[in-house]
Amino acid sequence: MGVIEDKLKDLKDREEKIRRMGGEKAVAKQTEKGKLTARQRIGLLFDKGTFRELDMFVTHRCVNFGMEMVDIPSDGVVTGHGLVDGRPVFAFAQDFTARAGSLGEMHAKKICKVMDMALKSGVPFVGLNDSGGARIQEGVDALSGYGQIFFRNSGASGVIPQVSAIMGPTAGGAVYSPAMTDFVFMVKNSSYMFITGPNVIKAVTGEKITFEDLGGAMTHNEKSGVAHFACENDEDALSQIRQLLSYLPSNNMEDPPVVDTGDNPRRTDPALNTIIPDNPSQSYDMMEVIRSIVDNGQIFEPHQYFAKNIVVCFARLNGRTIGIIANQPQVLAGCLDIDASDKATRFIRFCDAFNIPILTIADVPGYLPGSQQEWGGIIRHGAKLLWCYSEATVPKLLLVTRKDYGGSYLAMCSKDLGADYALAWPAAEIAVMGSSGAANIIHRREIKEADDPKAKREEKIEAYETLFSNPYCAAARGYVDAIIEPAETRPRLIDALEVLCAKREVRPPKKHGNIPM
Repeated sequence: MGVIEDKLKDLKDREEKIRRMGGEKAVAKQTEKGKLTARQRIGLLFDKGTFRELDMFVTHRCVNFGMEMVDIPSDGVVTGHGLVDGRPVFAFAQDFTARAGSLGEMHAKKICKVMDMALKSGVPFVGLNDSGGARIQEGVDALSGYGQIFFRNSGASGVIPQVSAIMGPTAGGAVYSPAMTDFVFMVKNSSYMFITGPNVIKAVTGEKITFEDLGGAMTHNEKSGVAHFACENDEDALSQIRQLLSYLPSNNMEDPPVVDTGDNPRRTDPALNTIIPDNPSQSYDMMEVIRSIVDNGQIFEPHQYFAKNIVVCFARLNGRTIGIIANQPQVLAGCLDIDASDKATRFIRFCDAFNIPILTIADVPGYLPGSQQEWGGIIRHGAKLLWCYSEATVPKLLLVTRKDYGGSYLAMCSKDLGADYALAWPAAEIAVMGSSGAANIIHRREIKEADDPKAKREEKIEAYETLFSNPYCAAARGYVDAIIEPAETRPRLIDALEVLCAKREVRPPKKHGNIPM
């Protein structure tokens, strides 16, 4: 065997050793927990055979506490690039089988390198997190590594899509990088996130709580809103990440990909003509409206379990990606509250950053009343919604299906907040407030002094409804561009989107605004 053959064999042997990760025992333990290894995850994320690993031979250089004798394959993280549906993506996957995927100096440098390459190349970045946290033996070098990653998360925000998957433990400082990315996927029963764990909480406060209740997938999907997706297993999470990326452009200078969905853009749906109940107090499912309108009824919904009184989702209209924000009358009557405002705000800003047109579907009676909402800062949180709609420069479409009252009318992307194209159904009620409340205020004395106050009240309610509880008053002032038959909604929205797709809007130059956080 010649010198070259020896060297090639040496290369293959080294690669093979590293691909065994933490060894058979550690890999078996990972598998027993129902978790895939870092390399298996990378294999499922990327198109088959397209992943190119970088920094495979990087090793730590810690000599504290006997670490000079410890071998950590690839320093506990797999990094590189490949194709997802034929489009380039950079990624890292932490390897829990190799020293629990702990983050040290060189581990962080590997992640930072591919983040820098993703930003320079203008392609999405995906992080697959599964780590025991900072490598304590490396001390402040590990903390510095986290800081360098956070700094890059901030710099890449709004430039390239950043996606995080929590596929195992993520605690302490490790949680902040995912929280700074655009979307967070979690796996049920095998992943968790928290700043301080159950043991610390018990020692400090006496509270007893499980890992799952404190920071599991459903906790962060339902309660905190930190996570956007709760996945059944690793395979499901990786499949959903691929699906998400299919809706997005590679960077903020591109438009989202246009896809031939095969759905007729002229398709109508007569069922929409009767979806609004005759009784204004009755609800209906806004998801039925959305699925009727979009291509093939297909949506991709972040925050499905959080603030259910508002829906945010990606879909397509005639092959073009759109972001949809819609009130859900089935939950809290579609009222806006603190969590709904935050949920919609973040989604609007993401869509605006990545050139995704926004469709707002309004059926909102107002802001949720109550001391807890007021003390929790509904004014400040609600103001974010007004702010972000006003700030967004992408095409903004508005559809009013039923109630659209007061400040919440403005908050759901009224013409005054920059809606480019506003449509309303004949059942729409665009007014300062509901007819019952308005009649009680305007005609309070007259009702009180009437021989039959109840009859007088009904008379005044009916008069107010005739005047204001319809879309025609708003249309007369130009606040609504067209009142349409509900069955025609899909083709009318597609026509509006087509005419607005080349929209350009320039704002005064500034470093950034001071959003009411």
